[in-house]
Amino acid sequence: MALNIVLFIATFFTTLVSGAILSGVDPLRHPDQIWMGLQFSLPLIAILGVHEMGHYLAAKYHRVDVTLPYFIPFIPMPPNPGTMGAIIKIRSPFPTRDALMDIGAAGPLAGAMVAIPVLLVGLTFSHVQGVAAMGGENFRLGEPLILKAAIQAVFGSLTSGRDVVLHPVAYAGWIGLLVTMLNLIPAGQLDGGHIAYALFGGRYSEVARLIPYALLFMGLLNPAWFVWAGLLFVMGTQHPAPIFEHVPLSRGRRTVGALSFLLFVLTFTPNPIS
Repeated sequence: MALNIVLFIATFFTTLVSGAILSGVDPLRHPDQIWMGLQFSLPLIAILGVHEMGHYLAAKYHRVDVTLPYFIPFIPMPPNPGTMGAIIKIRSPFPTRDALMDIGAAGPLAGAMVAIPVLLVGLTFSHVQGVAAMGGENFRLGEPLILKAAIQAVFGSLTSGRDVVLHPVAYAGWIGLLVTMLNLIPAGQLDGGHIAYALFGGRYSEVARLIPYALLFMGLLNPAWFVWAGLLFVMGTQHPAPIFEHVPLSRGRRTVGALSFLLFVLTFTPNPIS
């Protein structure tokens, strides 16, 4: 548990620094103003924490041995949020497909239930500005369907040449949606891999092995996909079978799987940051 705490504190600090920079603060010159990064750090940590605790509680419910979340700090240099997310380690086999579905889907569904309200609240603090007036070097965020709908709900239709400048709270919500989308990629030990195996069993493996190649193609849009493709090539796209694989997935869990697929579609963006 000591390592979990150390990593959490480190991630809180790196996201705090990243949030301060997003808020226009230079942490080196004005360390007394670093607290402004809380408006980014706190909602982001909450989204990641709820996501991982969704996995953790579902695993405990099914008596699967699992660790507490390990948060992963990273260089606080926007647009990098100062973290690479969080993970839990599963230390025993999945008993059934129902357990596999519950554990795989609980994280992204729980995280999205926090990320979407955070995004909507953050958009009320955001503002619309002419693209030409922004000046300097800016990064543009991909707009998944759920973000488009949220912008429409808060700002209405935007005229040509105008865009939304996200407040740090809204950016934390956007990062939460991005994390959700990445975790729902249906391959290997990702959440999407758990969900896909629960739905289709070993048949899904033939499709899963093609996912890294699809990500390589997407790398032509954004080089970050090359990294994800490489990770899947290294980790593999196969998924271990649950102990009682012959027990079919219940109808309710199939509905959960459909909701997870819908969430993946709503959060998917081929070019997250440019």
